[in-house]
Amino acid sequence: MKHFFLLLAAAVLVCCTSGNQAKQPSFLWIDASANFNSYANDADSIARDCQRIARMGFTDIVVDVRPTCGDVLFRSTVAPELKHVPAWFNGEIGLKERTATFDYLAAFIESGHKAGLRVHAGVNMMVGGWRMGSDFITGMVYDRPERKSWCAVDLLPDGTLVNQADNFSVRGGCFLDPAHPEVQDFLLSMLAELAAYKGLDGIVMDRCRYDDYAMDAGYTDVAKEQFASYIGHEPERWPVFTEPGHIFLDKTPDTLENQWLTFRCRVIHDFVARAADRVHSVAPELQFGIYVGAWFSEYYRSGVNWTSPSYRLAQEEPTFSWATPEYQATGLANLVDFMLLGAYCPAANVHGDTEKTMEGFAKLGRKRLCGDVPFYCGPDIGNEKGFEKGGRGDLLPEIKETILKEADGFFLFDLCHIRAFDYWDSLR
Repeated sequence: MKHFFLLLAAAVLVCCTSGNQAKQPSFLWIDASANFNSYANDADSIARDCQRIARMGFTDIVVDVRPTCGDVLFRSTVAPELKHVPAWFNGEIGLKERTATFDYLAAFIESGHKAGLRVHAGVNMMVGGWRMGSDFITGMVYDRPERKSWCAVDLLPDGTLVNQADNFSVRGGCFLDPAHPEVQDFLLSMLAELAAYKGLDGIVMDRCRYDDYAMDAGYTDVAKEQFASYIGHEPERWPVFTEPGHIFLDKTPDTLENQWLTFRCRVIHDFVARAADRVHSVAPELQFGIYVGAWFSEYYRSGVNWTSPSYRLAQEEPTFSWATPEYQATGLANLVDFMLLGAYCPAANVHGDTEKTMEGFAKLGRKRLCGDVPFYCGPDIGNEKGFEKGGRGDLLPEIKETILKEADGFFLFDLCHIRAFDYWDSLR
């Protein structure tokens, strides 16, 4: 009997540690806006396509239930119900309407489970509106003007500060201030409702970050007060980065800039810790994950340090020679149950050892995470160069095989591209 259990333990160990198992998790993202025409009003299409997704070999789906406008596609007493989303129609922006009353997330849970898929809810976090100019705005911060005080504040080219909800020079999602207590409380309450959903297998946070088009985002009065408390005195200049539109570091940050970069990562780290605790207090077995871009060398601008807190960042990566022990302590990899890494790069960049290649993204992800968390890695097969016109179904098996040699599983964005380019048979 003892010999039997030793053999059983060895078998389990082999299954858990083998580098390329057929049963490695394979995640497919289902963006709300891009797939709205197919699913918003058609539960039968959800059921049909879940079967097709399972036949492709995917084990898990991530169903986007809170796009950037901040409204939701699940039953909530906290967040507003989503009735329409902005999307492109024949080269022009418009609103896609939802008239159906069936529970969108519950439909995916039921159909996904029937197909043998695990179902995770994808949630865009630090956003609450969408705008393209002052004439095309939608979402919860515009429907509830008092919530504009929740929004991030940007530094404009003329040196003035403006609430992001009123910054119509920027198109897309309107970011909230991650440091704002009311923003955090709202999002935590929403996550608790979601965690209680019957049959849900997991939650994946997306955009749990600052706006990444510039390091200027976040200059609210609330953030200034918290930042002053963090450094122990009033900042000697505000905004910290005085050049508007400052996107990348082009020099070693001075002490105040370093503290600001660290403060923002600390805000996100502490929120993720609170979110994990809240979700697991409601559903201890629920898998709680986060999506991040694999391009870590640039991710400081988003206010996120997704590495392991034990990673020797300043020593391992010259780009981060300025990273202090306080900065590295904001690493959040050990706070979540799994991580999705977007290895987004051109179709020609499958192989390599560095960032900007899919294989390199996966290799560096393993190095940076230090074994703290399982990670699933993969491409955007619709928006990156070489993918945008389709016709690359023959490349998908090679991409998957390459990534599975390095990562704990595969991740692909997005289902809409599979449909648009008829890739249904490419990964079977």
